Amino acid sequence: MQHAFEHVPSDKERILNVRRALSIVAASAAVALLAACGGTTDTTTETEMSPTAEATAEATAEATAGAECGTTVEEIAAAAQAEGKVNLIALPDTWANYKGILEAFRSTYGIEAPVANPDASSADELTAVQTLRGQPDMPDALDIGPSFTEQAISEGLVEPYITTNWDEIPDALKDPNGNWVGSYYGIMAIATNSTLVPNVPRSFADLTKPEYKGQVTLNGDPREAGAAFAAVVAASLANGGSFDDIMPGIEYFAGLKESGNLQTIDVTPAALLSGDVPIALDWTYNFPGLLPELEKVGFTMDVVVPSDGLYGGFYAQSVVSDPVHPCAARLWLEHITGNDGALGYLEGGAIPARYAALDAAGLIPEAAKANLPPADQIAQIQFPTQEQIAVMKDQLTQNWGPMVADL
Repeated sequence: MQHAFEHVPSDKERILNVRRALSIVAASAAVALLAACGGTTDTTTETEMSPTAEATAEATAEATAGAECGTTVEEIAAAAQAEGKVNLIALPDTWANYKGILEAFRSTYGIEAPVANPDASSADELTAVQTLRGQPDMPDALDIGPSFTEQAISEGLVEPYITTNWDEIPDALKDPNGNWVGSYYGIMAIATNSTLVPNVPRSFADLTKPEYKGQVTLNGDPREAGAAFAAVVAASLANGGSFDDIMPGIEYFAGLKESGNLQTIDVTPAALLSGDVPIALDWTYNFPGLLPELEKVGFTMDVVVPSDGLYGGFYAQSVVSDPVHPCAARLWLEHITGNDGALGYLEGGAIPARYAALDAAGLIPEAAKANLPPADQIAQIQFPTQEQIAVMKDQLTQNWGPMVADL
């Protein structure tokens, strides 16, 4: 994966110089907008800006510090094409249709987009940035679970970037400082190989039955993998827990481990196709792309949202700090949040962040909607705050080992 590349200076050197200027511009623009809309025309000085306005201006300043890449998608694309490549990581072909999304990106822009370690966990991604820092194959962009965003920020592994379609992305799916954007989300599901398991479980309660001994599988370790983390949260909601307390979910899996129902093997396409994973707890969007392959080997799969534990979760995308290919990294985020990327996610059964904007514009085909969970389930999805995620992650860190993994 090592190719020659052109070095681009760090964006961070320019941040302090532009922050104050952008703050003044942001304040002036706000005044002008209010005047144009018939609001007050009182002058607001930089020192009178509200804390929210100051934070927004500062985030915009930092995120725009890489303005040498351009401010429109066309300009960013031209700069990215000059770099010729973007290093990606942890994007399996069958995950949310990343195969199709990557093919569209490469063919549209003529840019190399190799994916290192496609099945890597979120923790693996952060480790890769740390260990490959300064090397030509360091990841330029990340795709991590929300339980890892604060770590990425606090360790300086990501830098702000505000996409050109930022206003169409719900607040719950973006960092107010531009450090990450959740370009897609899905719902935690129980996927059952109904050829091997004719009596399909439909709830977390069902999974405790003796008939499923050695068959229930998490997609990784919840301390390292976002999908497994989400399964614990969903199980917690099914057992009286909440975003503020997921101990009921940890206790639930401790019970599954003790009964022998929980097996320790990763949910990979190979494991599903071989029949080694009869029942998988994973995102709804990870199965539409795999169904044809399962049919080829004689398997059928039923994917159901558990009736007692509805949980929807997103993955966060970020530009890595001091990336090897800064403009191509930004272009990648523009692509996956833009119309082409959003429609690509829909083909894989994922719900793009800009779903409402695309639907209002009439851009979503009915066939794509058929891949999604029912509308009433989507309407019920709520996302935890970063503070709640931090509490949940701490509970997992403290209790998963002694209660589940180490037994």
